[in-house]
Amino acid sequence: MSITVHTTHFNARPDCGDRLEKEAHVYELLDRLGISYEGVDHDTANTIEDCEAVEQELGVKICKNLFLRNRQKTTFYLLLMPGDKKFVTKDLSGQLGISRLSFAEPEFMEQYLNLTPGSASVLGLMNDPGLDVTLLIDEDLLTDEYIGCHPCINSSTLKIRTKDILDVFLKHTGHYPTFVRL
Repeated sequence: MSITVHTTHFNARPDCGDRLEKEAHVYELLDRLGISYEGVDHDTANTIEDCEAVEQELGVKICKNLFLRNRQKTTFYLLLMPGDKKFVTKDLSGQLGISRLSFAEPEFMEQYLNLTPGSASVLGLMNDPGLDVTLLIDEDLLTDEYIGCHPCINSSTLKIRTKDILDVFLKHTGHYPTFVRL
């Protein structure tokens, strides 16, 4: 299924009158940190397949964001990886030395990142001041100049320089990524 993507791009904070507060906070923070971005609005994109039209419109690969947990539900991870890459749980579990990883329940995503399923994004780490979520980044993402991600809601997508995410945004949030190879 293809979603409708608006062809009007924005390079500055869009009118946030009809947007959720958490999305408006993303634009405020990016502006405050001096991080430039290009964005588009679109129909709700719940899957990476829904984002194919967004990729074409923005000219960027969309990053797959998976919110994971350990068996005991005490340790949480946000995994960023190329959208076209297959996720194999046992490969990541082995690298982390964890017996079993599972997808975290929506209530944990809401609690720690103020996100809902389908909206997972590195930008949600701005809502994790307690550093309760460990950021994992597939090394293959480092070869891309830009990263495509949602501004905490899956009806918009932003194109941001990977370097700005790593060197400015994450430094601000205090999250230091663990790099993995999947």
